[in-house]
Amino acid sequence: MRKAGSGGLVYSTDSGRMCPACRQPVAACTCGQQPMPAARPGAKVRVSRETQGRGGKAVTLVRGLSLEADALAALGKRLRTLCGSGGTVKDGVIELQGDHTERITDLLKQEGWPALRAGG
Repeated sequence: MRKAGSGGLVYSTDSGRMCPACRQPVAACTCGQQPMPAARPGAKVRVSRETQGRGGKAVTLVRGLSLEADALAALGKRLRTLCGSGGTVKDGVIELQGDHTERITDLLKQEGWPALRAGG
């Protein structure tokens, strides 16, 4: 049985693919263009790569973001989308599947976060 809130128009012959979040054509969608939150003074953001305890798989970790849980989850979602990978937010740390340290560091610096690469 289909839930009432999920689903909706996926494709229209008039405008093509539709964004599931804002229900606008993908070409006119502004959902993915939301700016990242600004950095707080004195924040030290560390981006590192880790493989321990993960079966040899690389995971990119973003630590030191002084954001509330909702803002951190939104930032994690945006980073996962930009990297094209999966991931999660646990205990104030954003985890992204794969080695995306350089891409994440550059992106956070462009957005005004004082991001540094941690580890070797």
